[in-house]
Amino acid sequence: MRQLSTSLLASWIVLSFGGGTIAALLYPRASGSTCTLSASGSDDAPAFLEAVADSSCSTVVVPSGTTLSIQSKMNMTGALNKHISVQGTVKFNPDIDYWTDNAFSFDFQDQVAFWLLGGKNIVLDGGGTLDGSGQAWYDEFAKHSSTLRPILLTVFQATNVTIQNIRMINGPEWINFVNEGQDITYRNITISAVSTSKNAAKNTDGWDIFRSDNVVIADSNINNGDDCVSFKPNATNILVSNLSCNGSHGISVGSLGQYEGEYDIVQNVLATNIRMSNAQNGARIKAWAGKGVGSGLVKNITFDGFVETNVDNPVVIDQCYETSDSDCAKYPSNTYIQDVWFNNISGTSSGKEKAVVASLSCSPDGRCSNVNVNDINVTPPSKYGAAEYSCANVELSGDAASLFGTCDTTG
Repeated sequence: MRQLSTSLLASWIVLSFGGGTIAALLYPRASGSTCTLSASGSDDAPAFLEAVADSSCSTVVVPSGTTLSIQSKMNMTGALNKHISVQGTVKFNPDIDYWTDNAFSFDFQDQVAFWLLGGKNIVLDGGGTLDGSGQAWYDEFAKHSSTLRPILLTVFQATNVTIQNIRMINGPEWINFVNEGQDITYRNITISAVSTSKNAAKNTDGWDIFRSDNVVIADSNINNGDDCVSFKPNATNILVSNLSCNGSHGISVGSLGQYEGEYDIVQNVLATNIRMSNAQNGARIKAWAGKGVGSGLVKNITFDGFVETNVDNPVVIDQCYETSDSDCAKYPSNTYIQDVWFNNISGTSSGKEKAVVASLSCSPDGRCSNVNVNDINVTPPSKYGAAEYSCANVELSGDAASLFGTCDTTG
């Protein structure tokens, strides 16, 4: 039952039906009240939606010790001046058949979602947990790789949103998707997406930022199985700061330029003070090449202050992403990369690429320019000897440029 914790409220009458309870309002309420949710024993999504939609509920609380069972999709777009305090747990029911038929869908990379949060002036905090019940999805995806797995939390068409002091666990696929957002901030987020079976938790990106401007992700810990943060098409003015990423695919620009007829931009990104451990990549830019792909621009990107431990590819540009060398030579990437800085990157590689600790591989025909490398000190396992650095089709600047020598020319 939803209860209001202010003496200014009018009387309520409690109605019961179908094994659940609701609270029905008799008289108008004063604005600025706190609405507290409790578990019904069935689907708590309708009560949660009702509280957020109610303009008199300026604050909606999920109390500590309470677990809301979310058994149906939640569209909270259009929220205004709302504080959602999750002190307990919001847990999504792993009814794969229901979500397969009913989750919100996005054309972009065939994504689906449990929950859309949108509107203006929203705070989501409280120190509680969002639980995506991911294990059922990890096991299902291992059997049926075409299964579309829901995103845990999607911030959609929102302005001035702060999400902080929240634990996000067991996301079926992407954990956070920022889609068409403006002025979005995440702080003190803890993410864990780890399988307890032989089936890996795949594609569990910490954040994917798409068609959004002025996004901050800071002071957070991520343990997942894909990108820690990924800047998707048309992500601009992004700050990523003070993250600890474990088991991930890195801080990634892209992939970009995948779809024919579309122009992708990622511009003005700073990723700084990043601790990357046991990861596939560290600081990475990836863009498609080949026949029938799209185009775009990557501009003004800075990776600074990365400390990497046991990382396969600590520093990467791959402008022939998912493209053979011959096709990349014949059809170079139309996603141009300009004004990039890899600064103050230290630590150890895993040795998967033997002695190579940095690979800056651009498409032929001048598709990369003004790429700068400074203060790079990454070492491979001792059995591989001294660190090696590779590059192609790019002129490098900066105090670490000499480590790469003369870059290969292809095409």
